[in-house]
Amino acid sequence: MPPTSGDRATEVASHLQRTRPGTKPKVIRPKKTATPRPPPATRGPSKGSSPFKTVPVKPTVSHHGVSPRVLTMFGVGMLGIGMYCGYLYSSYRQAVIQSKTMEVPDDVSDRYNTTATYYDDEVDLGERFMQLGAKRKELVRMARGDVLEVSCGTGRNMGYYQLGEKRGLDAQGHSEIQGCRSVTFVDLSPQMVEVAKRKFQQQYPGFERAAFWTEDARKYLPSKKQLSSQSQSARSQSSERAEWSYSRPYFDTVLETMGLCSTPDPVGLLRHLGSITEPEKGRILLLEHGRSRYDWVNNILDNLAPAHAHRHGCWWNRDIGQIVEQSGLEVVEIKRYHLGTTWRVILRPKPGPRSGLEQAAPEKQPQGGEEKSRSFLGFSV
Repeated sequence: MPPTSGDRATEVASHLQRTRPGTKPKVIRPKKTATPRPPPATRGPSKGSSPFKTVPVKPTVSHHGVSPRVLTMFGVGMLGIGMYCGYLYSSYRQAVIQSKTMEVPDDVSDRYNTTATYYDDEVDLGERFMQLGAKRKELVRMARGDVLEVSCGTGRNMGYYQLGEKRGLDAQGHSEIQGCRSVTFVDLSPQMVEVAKRKFQQQYPGFERAAFWTEDARKYLPSKKQLSSQSQSARSQSSERAEWSYSRPYFDTVLETMGLCSTPDPVGLLRHLGSITEPEKGRILLLEHGRSRYDWVNNILDNLAPAHAHRHGCWWNRDIGQIVEQSGLEVVEIKRYHLGTTWRVILRPKPGPRSGLEQAAPEKQPQGGEEKSRSFLGFSV
């Protein structure tokens, strides 16, 4: 490498110092120069390579996309749902064909004689899913005074009673009697009554003003005279009943839950219940299931009604609104849930002259048919 001008100047200065007498030679060090950094490497073509050859660049992975695994799982899930829906539709079509070929009588209440032992297990899951327990509790807590529960079944309302009469305030702050002074349970199935009685004795062992009767609710009369003249068959079914029996001519509250679907004459039943309800402040409390607000739901109920009634003893496509209207009772409140298939109805006897316990011959209620107007008697249903 040839010497630079800086190097030559350094050599001359050093030579002059050595030749000057009486001076100490001074060593002059050359200044350090900064070594230039090489330019950064580029992605261009290397030496000797073709300028038209591109260097592969590593692709950037996006974190916002859907992984193939998720897409696969989604596809498998949709396929499973589609297959299950197809299975349900096929089963439904077969059930409709079978249901339409069945001949089922209007009175299917005898089914409960065989299902009483496992009835609670059979309906418990469905009622939990629909939260019917809360609706039962809300309705039963309205009962006061002397209470009659018809179509009591296995006593699914048993745990909601407030036994023991006391005075309290209503929602408006007015004084009223709260709680139940007595309870009377009536059902046509002796097996159902026996299950309900065992439940009551376990939950309320010290309460004595309770009675259990196996009888058609359309014929039940509360007076002591009528009780004493009941048929021998009814007495044999209630041989273990409590000594106490109800003796007033009217009940303060009449309660029925899921019972209009199983009686062959629901209109006549309501008329009779109105005749034994206290005429001034008495109430009839109903929690029923029947026709929906929507035609497509009613089509399903109608198509499967015979098969459902044959198996469960229940006509689930009855028009509760029409039954209430034909009964002639005064409507206090109507509420509907679950697409309109669950009805909560509060009734009372219409004021006016009463002809005792005799009622006109009721008009037979059809099992299905077109839904009536969604409002009647001033109530939206």
